[in-house]
Amino acid sequence: MEQFGAGMARRVGGWLKEMAAASGLRAALGIGLASLAATSGVMAVEYAAVAEAGQYHVYACRTPSGGTAPVEGWSGSTTGAAAFAKNTCAQDGALVAALAEEPNRTANTATATWAFAAPPDTSIAGATFWRAGDVDGGTVIGATYEFWLAGPKENEIFDGCVELSKCVEGEGNSAQPLSADNRMMLPSANLGTHLYLRVSCVGQAEYKCNEGQHDANYYAAVVYLYAADITLEQGEGPSASNVGGELATAASVRGTSDVTFSANDPGAGVYEATIAVDGQIVQTTTLDENGGRCKDVGENGERAFLYVQPCEQAVSADVGLDTTKLANGSHHLVVSVLDAAGNSAPVLDRMITVSNPLPPPPPGPANGTNASSQATLTASWHGTSRQRITCAYGGEPTISGRLTGLGGVPIGNAQIDLSETPAYTGAKPIALTSPRTTANGTFTVRLPHSVASGQLTFAYRAHLDTEPPAATHTLALTVRAGITLKISPRTASAGHAIRFTGLLHGAPVPPGGKQLVLEARSPGSEWIQFNVIHTTAKGRFRASYRFKLPGPVHYRFRVVSNAEADFPYATGQSNTVGVYERG
Repeated sequence: MEQFGAGMARRVGGWLKEMAAASGLRAALGIGLASLAATSGVMAVEYAAVAEAGQYHVYACRTPSGGTAPVEGWSGSTTGAAAFAKNTCAQDGALVAALAEEPNRTANTATATWAFAAPPDTSIAGATFWRAGDVDGGTVIGATYEFWLAGPKENEIFDGCVELSKCVEGEGNSAQPLSADNRMMLPSANLGTHLYLRVSCVGQAEYKCNEGQHDANYYAAVVYLYAADITLEQGEGPSASNVGGELATAASVRGTSDVTFSANDPGAGVYEATIAVDGQIVQTTTLDENGGRCKDVGENGERAFLYVQPCEQAVSADVGLDTTKLANGSHHLVVSVLDAAGNSAPVLDRMITVSNPLPPPPPGPANGTNASSQATLTASWHGTSRQRITCAYGGEPTISGRLTGLGGVPIGNAQIDLSETPAYTGAKPIALTSPRTTANGTFTVRLPHSVASGQLTFAYRAHLDTEPPAATHTLALTVRAGITLKISPRTASAGHAIRFTGLLHGAPVPPGGKQLVLEARSPGSEWIQFNVIHTTAKGRFRASYRFKLPGPVHYRFRVVSNAEADFPYATGQSNTVGVYERG
């Protein structure tokens, strides 16, 4: 050491003291090179023991099982030539801080650093690194290559490698990233808000580091961080406000009832809501996965994430509870919100009364002679095998069908449920008169004159209750719109008007009325549209027309209703009315 100057001697002496202190601390705590899985288990126990402040793990570069992890919270920097701060974690690599061989490199002019900073409102409560490194560039008079790990300040070193400290073969095993040789648990004295990994060429001013020595990657000094498991601690927890929903206000609840609230957290973010009933947690719900960031990837029971600030810090929540899983009666309900660190805050604490309907009664009477849950139901339009027919309004089409059980045995005296779903947007099924089968299982239905376009569904239930149908059959019907037209007077002359009145049949008519088209033609000509009118909400309409040119002409008039999505009838037209215009 005499060959170094006084400044270099103080630096190396400080190095030795730091490394000895770190080694002594690890020995005093009994920290061995246990497996990664064992380390995770210890941290989970430590996390569970913390009551005042919540904790969560953040994996970087690799997860404990060896999967790839991002490196949020880490930042790289370099000074000088041939210095590298590279992230090769996505390629199954490491965070690399390295100095390549460089001729005439002056001491204290080149560094490569990776630094980790805890997010606001958190601190580092524990950390385990898997690292390896080397300083193959070596030492010469007045200068040396080194790497070191430090925290919470850059000069508070707890691990490193410099040739004068007999670190001849480096630290760790670069061939096996998660080997026990690479694992180190950081001393508690070096935890705070920042951690550092650095390589450098140091020495007395104007001395130069060694030339011509490097590793297989041409690095004179390098440190690899293959994986990091950092435990972050957050003291301040979440808060909840704007609480509402049935679980918070209703006198009694049934089915799936919800609680709504807003939640905020200053640190790791809002993670989940728990629901406890009578002292037992019955449901845990992640409130917002934040695009996949807010997902617990912990192993061995520890809460862990891949990002230092994983969850949204403000969340609007709507959490439902299936009360059918609870017995009817009074229950003590507690809803809590937790942040990613495990800190919790109350959302709701009240007594609720569960009042769900009783289980359905046993099946009712058998539906028909030879009633069967394995029935076959057929139905067809009279006179055709087509599944869809078209008719005029008021046509009262007829349907025939048959109901049989296994082996074609007829099911007689059975009720067939018949419903129609009209052909307009948002329509719901409408029950029609239900037919009943004869002794040989047949039935006939004549539809009402007011039936609209739509789908007809026949359904048979083996018992007269609300059980699902044992057999169904559907038919489709298109009904042309029906319109009644009257015109007065039937004789007119130029300068005089005629009045149109009438009724658009069928329902429902759109609330604002249905658009109709007035058409006319003279002998030998085509129908011509001359006016567009609207009915009232009850389907009535009126209009007028004044003749402008003298006759004599015999005109024919009609009204047309074109098909529209909000009226369940196809295009139809009224009766034709003749009008004579005098000369």
